[in-house]
Amino acid sequence: MTTLATRVLPALSARTMGWKLVQRNYLVYRRGWKVFVTGFLEPVFYLFSIGIGVNQLVDGFTVSGQVVTYTAFVAPAMLAASAMNGAVFDSTYNIFFRLKYAKLYDTVLATPMRPVDIATGEVTWALLRGGVYSAAFLLVMLAMGLVDSWLAVLALPATLLVGFAFAGVGMALTTFMRSWQDFEFVQLAILPMFLFSGTFYPLSVYPVWGQWLIEATPLYRAVLLCRELVTGNVGWGSLVSVVYLAAMGSLGLYVASRRLVTLLLK
Repeated sequence: MTTLATRVLPALSARTMGWKLVQRNYLVYRRGWKVFVTGFLEPVFYLFSIGIGVNQLVDGFTVSGQVVTYTAFVAPAMLAASAMNGAVFDSTYNIFFRLKYAKLYDTVLATPMRPVDIATGEVTWALLRGGVYSAAFLLVMLAMGLVDSWLAVLALPATLLVGFAFAGVGMALTTFMRSWQDFEFVQLAILPMFLFSGTFYPLSVYPVWGQWLIEATPLYRAVLLCRELVTGNVGWGSLVSVVYLAAMGSLGLYVASRRLVTLLLK
């Protein structure tokens, strides 16, 4: 019986133990819904300001041979940014507090959960948070008439993938953080990506070397994927973005798991 339990427990742990942390975080945030609202409103305000103001000054852009308004061009980028913001915030600041100050994970390891379960649970929660932001934002886009294709229904799973990518890397990097000051580097990476990842204007405005650099950034792949789905211009480039983001999230999750072993068990 002992041998059987030893074999079964890891299998159960890998599949279900991570959800225990998801449930824990849900109970903690159940009454803190205002935190979710504030994270969602920032890209919505950007979208409204562009739709009311800038859209009147710019004729629009051509996306894969299809002419779209400036607001319709920016909206999918804000959708991707919503997923990124939700995932990054939860996988960096919150995890750092739980790891360094609340000592939550030291307590968790007194249960059958393992470091990989902690990493899986926290990344899952972070991508779900990003998914909530994205779902609400997609409804705003639909209400504003900014959805041009039925393929937009796939934009929500795409934003979950975006959340997975940024949550995995965010948690991995957080395990290397020594103090709150180190999070300035997070903002130093996020802000330029938000401004220059094809968010507000097409890639063609950059010099060739700049285009190559931007195409290598994760937010550009996320923006491109969401824009192709919302406008219905899906191609092989969409598959490249999917593979890129999936690999990014998987690598981040692996590094986070290994780092938690180092920090908590050695």
